[in-house]
Amino acid sequence: MTQLEFDGDGFLTNPDIWTEAVALEIAKADGIENLTEQHWAVINVIRKNYIEKGMAPMIRTICKETNLKLKDIYVLFPLGPARGACRVAGLPKPDGCV
Repeated sequence: MTQLEFDGDGFLTNPDIWTEAVALEIAKADGIENLTEQHWAVINVIRKNYIEKGMAPMIRTICKETNLKLKDIYVLFPLGPARGACRVAGLPKPDGCV
């Protein structure tokens, strides 16, 4: 198995080694026991945007493509769209993320 390496903020240092199993482990570490269809919808939008554009999508893109409101995303990912959802999706730390 590939060794997972994280930066000081808990983001994968190599997003290319991300898998769904990795997502489950990161989610558990963030206190999310199960990833639902809504979790995966958010993760898939984030991953798709990252693969196509090399960066995390704007939050309004995530909301539009998943039909979720921002508050719903915070319910799914208590650490928020950048710190929580992007981490679970295996992206590097987004620019401007504190």
